Order: sequence, then structure tokens, then C-alpha cells
Amino acid sequence: MSYIHVDNISKIFGAGDNAVAALSSIRFEIAVGEFVAVMGESGAGKSTLLGILGAMSAPTSGRLVVDDIDIYRLHQEQQTDFRREFLGFIFQSFHLVPYLTVIENVMLQLAVKKISRSEKLEMAKVALEQVSLESKANRLPNQISGGESERVAIARAIVNEPPVLLADEPTGNLDSQTSQEIMLLLDRLNRKGMTIIMVTHSRACADYAHRLIHISDGKLMDDKLMGYDIQNVSSPLTGVEYTVPA
Repeated sequence: MSYIHVDNISKIFGAGDNAVAALSSIRFEIAVGEFVAVMGESGAGKSTLLGILGAMSAPTSGRLVVDDIDIYRLHQEQQTDFRREFLGFIFQSFHLVPYLTVIENVMLQLAVKKISRSEKLEMAKVALEQVSLESKANRLPNQISGGESERVAIARAIVNEPPVLLADEPTGNLDSQTSQEIMLLLDRLNRKGMTIIMVTHSRACADYAHRLIHISDGKLMDDKLMGYDIQNVSSPLTGVEYTVPA
């Protein structure tokens, strides 16, 4: 049973002779608990797709249906609520506020939540524990490393315990060792049940995913379980049929 249904989505920027199709008739489904990597060359439409999945940019045509809700038929305020409660976002740039401590940066995600400051503080502490940064809660961003900054960004993304995590090049600014540490962290979150959709240029990072979607020139070119082509064998994850190589 699908959880996230991308239904014939297209995205066009500009009009007339200046129109550019960033995405063309994209279709796929994602089940609860999947870890999906989206790959493609620069300009292929990966980040455009992630923006649509994140309820930040409406498609020109087609539908995004999440848990039976047609997201772009919601009012703008409802879309904001959906983003806040349902999604966590991780970006290549950490977007940490330099004059706030690590734990205060994590608590920013809880700013509009109608709970006490002590409850917000406890939730932020739990999130930092999940990324092994509780000992650096009171440091400023310029007092921690790039890898630690990315872990703070992940803690901020998961502090609300969202069911879906969207990651746009989460290791793009990190060295190979630190990238591996971040991917192991994402793998651990996925094993706890979080659905993860990650855009990446790195095949090494994509190898942590269950499934690889390849986009080129705005079109879906390939969709496979890692090591399997989508055709004929039923997947316990998606109910889609896959072919298992002999």
C-alpha cells in the first residue's frame, strides 16, 4: 500500500518560448519505512522534485497524495501545518543560527508548538542524544565541526518526530569519513521506522538506501530496489513488482 503517491507530476518554469520543463510526468509510489535515494545529473530536476514532495512548490500538473491526502488541494495554512508536523528537512547548508547554542538551534523547530519551554528543552535533548551530541548542547555553531553541524541540523529535523525525512545532499559539504557517519545515522533513523527520501550525487551515499530513483532531464529514467529492476516480483515494501536477477 502506497504512503506517498507522486501522480503524473510535471513542473514548468516560465511561459511561452521561455518555458522550461523541470519535471515531466513523474510517477512513483513510496511505502512506509522506505529509504529512497534520488540521483541524476545537475539540473535533472531532483531538487525541484524534493521541493514538491516537501509541499514548498506546487506542481504545474499532477498530484502529490500523502496518506490519502491530496497535498496541493489543501489551503496554504494547512500545507504549512503538514510541513511542520509531517516532514523533517535536511539541507546541504546547515542553516544554523550563529548566535544560538546547539540546543537552541534544535528548539527553533518547536517555536510554534504550544508546549512549555521545559518540554521543548527535553524534546531537544532527546533529539541531540539520537545524534550523539548531547555533550555539546551549549556550544555555538562556530565551536563545532562541519559533521557536528550536520548532526545538529538532523536533530532539528527530527525533534518533532516526523514520519518522513527529506534530505537534499546531506553530505555534500563533508569529507568521506564524516559522510559515512552521517549516512550511518540516517540508516539508524530509517531502521527505527522513519521514511527517508534523499537527493544525492554520491553513489556511496545512495548505497545506504533500499531503492534508487534516477532522473534525467526531468524524466524518471529508472526505479529499482538496490540490485533489482522493477518488474515482476512483489516487494514487501511497496507492493510494486520487481524482477530478481538469476
